[in-house]
Amino acid sequence: MFRRLKDIETRYQDLEGLLSSPDVVSKPSVYQKYAKEHADLYDLVENYREYEKISARIEEDQILLRGNDDELKEIVKEELPQLKENLQLLEDKLKFLLLPKDPNDDKNVFFEIRAGTGGDEAGLFAGDLFRMYAQYAEKRRWKVEIISSNPAGGMGGFKEIIALVEGKGAYSKLKYESGVHRVQRVPVTESQGRIHTSAVTVAILPEAEEVEVTIDPNDLRIDVYRSSGHGGQSVNTTDSAVRITHLPTGLVVTCQDEKSQHKNKAKAIKVLRARLLDIMVQKQNTEISETRKTQVGSGDRSERIRTYNFPQGRITDHRIGLTIYNLEAFLDGDIQDVIDALSTHFQAAALKRSIS
Repeated sequence: MFRRLKDIETRYQDLEGLLSSPDVVSKPSVYQKYAKEHADLYDLVENYREYEKISARIEEDQILLRGNDDELKEIVKEELPQLKENLQLLEDKLKFLLLPKDPNDDKNVFFEIRAGTGGDEAGLFAGDLFRMYAQYAEKRRWKVEIISSNPAGGMGGFKEIIALVEGKGAYSKLKYESGVHRVQRVPVTESQGRIHTSAVTVAILPEAEEVEVTIDPNDLRIDVYRSSGHGGQSVNTTDSAVRITHLPTGLVVTCQDEKSQHKNKAKAIKVLRARLLDIMVQKQNTEISETRKTQVGSGDRSERIRTYNFPQGRITDHRIGLTIYNLEAFLDGDIQDVIDALSTHFQAAALKRSIS
């Protein structure tokens, strides 16, 4: 591990030289490539240098312990345990930083929220989840753009809503949200005060680049139709809504939120590309090995990942057995603690696999 870290530090120093080279500075695309690599290595190199510094300090202290200065030896004895503890913490951190990075972590994401079992109540909770993720994104200063939506009716909420979240590291933070979210609460229409259980499905998909997923226009059937409009809004009188069917896979994407047919088509193609990338990744993960089961959830949309219990004000994430009692704040977008816990759990599982 430390030989690899030394090689990485050498590469980091080489990059510093390249970034100050006039030949590189004059070529923006090359400079940007090296700058990104340099930034990606920063945390690893800084922590490695701190590790080396503390290691050297421990060696010096151990030499002093063999000396004749009793007063100095007492000081060293008090200092060494903390230094060794810091060294171990840094070693653990370096192991995590050396884990292969998910290539999608820095990407924007599409999140697709669909009402499942539970009728109107499921639609209402789909709206609650959309608001939760939108407020979380706002806290992180990410941009949220609704791609398409299908209102659930007079009660409010959504049968389905798809949105694009644009922001640095969006996928790395939201990727563990895929799955079935279960809600337990008394619906507003329930006169007997009985608790109902409903479900909403969430899919988190990294935005795919054209170079990653090439779509053959001959594989698409594109239908245009008149937008149905949204409650209270005037119905669109032009054929601006777009439905795209990917013939090889049978995937269907519709978009009608824009008044322009061209904009709706462009948005639908983006969603289709993300779904095709998701299919490719899922297939690769299945083919690699069964060890993927040790990750935090499978990302399978059929897997129940979390329960929101309103009577108890409780959220339980079933993958890591975590229960917290701040439901109101959680639904207001205060979800970072759970995201961090999931990320830590996943990293620990990945580290365990890497050394087994």
